[in-house]
Amino acid sequence: MVKKQGGLSVDSLLVVIILSGIVFFWWDSVGAKERARETGRQYCQNAEVQFLDDTVELVKLRMRRNYHGQLCFYRTYRFEFSSTGESRYQGRVYMLGKLADKVQMDAYPLI
Repeated sequence: MVKKQGGLSVDSLLVVIILSGIVFFWWDSVGAKERARETGRQYCQNAEVQFLDDTVELVKLRMRRNYHGQLCFYRTYRFEFSSTGESRYQGRVYMLGKLADKVQMDAYPLI
């Protein structure tokens, strides 16, 4: 028998907490991906190369402490760019929580 507290069973409360966590993670992931895409696009624009496909792809997710010591998600996104229009090269945007931590780009030929 499940003990009820204030009209909700313990099982129902657990389900609500789990679903809330899933929704939070999804919402946070959508925002992080959009910020990573904008960061990659801006970085390519500054480097005078073409940001291809207007998208980024999540390739790694882990937990890491931010600069204030709080645990947050550390995501690595991959994007593609071209300097000549003929070859594709890869870049990566590292997101620490909601902020871009760093951007790396493969070596590419200058036009």
